[in-house]
Amino acid sequence: MDLVCEQAHLEGAVTIPGSKSHTIRAVAIASLAAGVSDIRRPLESDDARAAVRLYRALGAAIDTEPDSWRIAGTGGELRAPDDIIDVGNSGTTLRIGMGSCALLRDGAVVLTGDGQIRRRPCGPLGESLNDLGAKCLFTRGNGCAPLVVQGRLGGGETTIDAVTSQYLTSLLLCAPLADGDSVIRVPVLNERPYVDMTLDWMTRQGITFEHEDGDDGQVAVFRVPGEQQYAPTTRPIPGDFSSATFFLGAGALGDNEIVLHGLDMHDTQGDKSVVDCVSRMGARVDVRGDAIRVRAENLAGCDIDLNATPDALPMLAVLGCFAEGTTRLVNVPQARLKETDRIAVMREELTKLGARVSELPDGLVVEQSALHGAEVDGHGDHRVVMALAVAGTAIEGRTTVHGYEAVTVTYPGFVDALTELGGAVQTVGQT
Repeated sequence: MDLVCEQAHLEGAVTIPGSKSHTIRAVAIASLAAGVSDIRRPLESDDARAAVRLYRALGAAIDTEPDSWRIAGTGGELRAPDDIIDVGNSGTTLRIGMGSCALLRDGAVVLTGDGQIRRRPCGPLGESLNDLGAKCLFTRGNGCAPLVVQGRLGGGETTIDAVTSQYLTSLLLCAPLADGDSVIRVPVLNERPYVDMTLDWMTRQGITFEHEDGDDGQVAVFRVPGEQQYAPTTRPIPGDFSSATFFLGAGALGDNEIVLHGLDMHDTQGDKSVVDCVSRMGARVDVRGDAIRVRAENLAGCDIDLNATPDALPMLAVLGCFAEGTTRLVNVPQARLKETDRIAVMREELTKLGARVSELPDGLVVEQSALHGAEVDGHGDHRVVMALAVAGTAIEGRTTVHGYEAVTVTYPGFVDALTELGGAVQTVGQT
């Protein structure tokens, strides 16, 4: 499916859907807990539904009513599924699910996904699960799905470079239910706020652990006692700052003015720092309660460290094209390990629109550029698609974004929200 975009003034309000990261953690923890949980205002998207499918297959009873998911947990006593589990495009579900599958007492689980998932690395996580007593085998020997996981996680010691925070999140969520204590050493940790989110969920649900920070701010070691139990949860899911990034960026372009509702600046999500990023670049930002108003002003380039917030790279690269001078997006090598190599893809697609942009090993350098409409490819990456769509509403000529259907991974209502703000966009073709 294509999304055809033309230049338009954007103004009005948008309510941001629930956080993907929170929703998947909630599904995992509620499924591992003993008792019944009620997850309110979860994200309705392909990725979140993938997590539901996985934990249903492992024995959790999950009722997905609109705006409320009721989950009867397994108490950590998971069952081997009847069939292969396909996580679709959800890397978060795959990696967190690997840890949960390592808790099986009998049987094994085969995990796979779409073409992108079968290229995304999971080898270091598999090695750490093996260190802690499970058995993880990659069927093609390349550290990617398809893979087979058997339990039982016994505890022990492991060292892992968390080039993606999802590796560490997976270990932290399953280690409390292991038969023994676990020690996890982490010399490298990217995307620290996502780990903080995981730790907040664990603490709220009664899990105890200890951790020490290294001298450089990196996490040195986690100690997680085994034979613990998650308590059930009743909790609303906050709005998703990763999805909000595209409307925060849109509000900063042209003569636009957008109010975003449903966001909590006190939440653990790292992508809330995008609010500061667009302000640093010159947009007028006003935060009042759960509402954030962004009004366009003259933008200026700056240097932005995206190590904690790699999902913001596509939209901030677009903003850099409209900012006077040079914008450097740096310290985010893990952006090459997402649904696509987002560093290479954003350089490639923005260049088609007339941008002057170059790659760094760990980021992008973007010069102010006179953009024009063109045909671009979303590469099956929801965040690339949404960033290019916002760009298309801010430049002269017609921009056609191929592969629009990828947005269903996290934001199925994106085009409706953009249209309600005045966006001249329409979908063409079939999925």
